[in-house]
Amino acid sequence: MTSAPGTRVVRFRSLDGAAVRAADWDRLARGVPFRSWAWTSHWWRHYGEGQDRHGDNRSLFTLGVVDPAGSLVGVAPWYVESSVAEGRVVRFLGTGEVCSDYLSVLCAPGMEDTVGAALADWLTAVHAPEADPLADRAHDRRDQDRWDLLELTGVDAEDTAVGRLAQELEGRGNTVHRRGGPSFWRVELPAGWDEYLGRLSKDHRKRVRRSERGVLASGRVAVHRAERLDELSEARDVLVDLHQRRRRSLGEPGCFASSRFAAFHRDVMADLLRSGQLHLRWLELDGRPIAAEYALAGDGVIYAYQSGVDPDALEHSPGRLSHIVMLREAIEQGYRAVDFLRGDEPYKPHWRARPRPGVEIRVVPDLAGARLRHGLWLVGTGMKDWIKGGLRMARG
Repeated sequence: MTSAPGTRVVRFRSLDGAAVRAADWDRLARGVPFRSWAWTSHWWRHYGEGQDRHGDNRSLFTLGVVDPAGSLVGVAPWYVESSVAEGRVVRFLGTGEVCSDYLSVLCAPGMEDTVGAALADWLTAVHAPEADPLADRAHDRRDQDRWDLLELTGVDAEDTAVGRLAQELEGRGNTVHRRGGPSFWRVELPAGWDEYLGRLSKDHRKRVRRSERGVLASGRVAVHRAERLDELSEARDVLVDLHQRRRRSLGEPGCFASSRFAAFHRDVMADLLRSGQLHLRWLELDGRPIAAEYALAGDGVIYAYQSGVDPDALEHSPGRLSHIVMLREAIEQGYRAVDFLRGDEPYKPHWRARPRPGVEIRVVPDLAGARLRHGLWLVGTGMKDWIKGGLRMARG
């Protein structure tokens, strides 16, 4: 379909330009914390404009869709990274080591077709021959807005807005490749704790009951939560210490070894706490921290983002204790689900989490250089995987 008459696309070239629309941005994010203005804007401040550690240049490539009345009805929260090897690659804000999940084109309910068509028109028109190729404006746009690859990861396979955009781009002559991505793992919660326990396997239910009736009921365990800004620093320090110690005990550097990662979370946690989207807690056993959980909340879902346990307290199963506390509180507070996010770690099915398929989408414009780069990439990464995944399928 063609975009609706009067609908236009604007490109935000700076955070300041997008900040005036922050309230609309959050409205369109529909409560998913990884799509929120706080998450994406802090990510850009720490990972954005300028050169990354590989010397590649990044600039904001965020597009807004505005209806005839001037209301923002869609946002494509993207940036573009330029390199000699790959050209200009457009990706979601929040990608990379932060590992944001459930990324999407932000869209007002029922506007997926309109937003998808408007974005596809804009992206395709960037490379269309201009009536006056010598016009300064046409030259500037080709230079600043051109793209060689749209790479969308961290996407739910059932995401309608992204699927619709892919369909619209394909219909305009762009090549769309999609394949299955890592699954997201979600526990749909019942009304009560006992009902939830009844869903667990017999062996796992026994272990949970043993932990509840043993160490959790002993009076030796205290649960602490960061509920005010003046409590945030201590909670964050406990999380980082436990996470890093556990990962190092496994021979890994740990996420917070990255100074950018640590600084991003230091800043975004404060905003998430103010908006009520931060769930940061830790457990102490006999006065010593043994487990910490960093979760985000939105739209009735708790997203279990990061955790840490004391490697010297594994005999007490600190990870299990932390999950019991998180799941029990989520049910008591009326949340509809706990999401363990991407990754097929074996503990997730034990808690009756079910996989939600992810998808990775690559869109290549009808340009010789872009097609050549993509063809070389396919050869290098294994074309058979893409063929098995359905090369030109786009979910609507």
